[in-house]
Amino acid sequence: MHRSPKLLHKLFPARIWGISVSDKSVFLTFDDGPHPEITSWVLDFLKEKNIRATFFCVGENVERFPDLYRRLLDEGHRTGNHTMKHLNGMKTDKKTYLHSILETEKQVKSNLFRPPYGRLNRKMDKLLTQRFKIIMWTWLSKDYDASIPVDSIIKAAESIQPGDILVFHDNLKSKERLQKLLPPIVERLLAENYLFRVID
Repeated sequence: MHRSPKLLHKLFPARIWGISVSDKSVFLTFDDGPHPEITSWVLDFLKEKNIRATFFCVGENVERFPDLYRRLLDEGHRTGNHTMKHLNGMKTDKKTYLHSILETEKQVKSNLFRPPYGRLNRKMDKLLTQRFKIIMWTWLSKDYDASIPVDSIIKAAESIQPGDILVFHDNLKSKERLQKLLPPIVERLLAENYLFRVID
């Protein structure tokens, strides 16, 4: 299932699962970067297509590759907080999780947050919504799952609708699959007159 279940939207209404639009806009997002072996390719592709996206960055990657992070910003993309070490919010104690977010915030100046794995307990959810917009997704590419054929993901992208938040991953695990599936998905949406916007 690539589309997020409506039940989750009802259970966590303070989180942003999609964005109301009056045109054919969608919101392209990337998680887990920046990493030179794949984020650079993504940026080159987006630049070629004149598209802006939102990148949810892992703090330790921003520390390792500051020039690449600067390029994200210089080319007009938006960034969000994805914790310092890609922590699972259901398996990490509150103090450690908050510290990871605050450490990332020193480098990623943003009011946007996406919990790694989409996992966040209710107490943390309530606390973080006071400080951030918690950005979830409407359509998840599952580019990290090698058991799903690339052609199946491309086919599943036909369900994308205006206002959807789309998730891809600029990490090494997803690299080869992302390079195969991102271009045809984006090119089809462009051919259907979709617009790509960043999340404010």
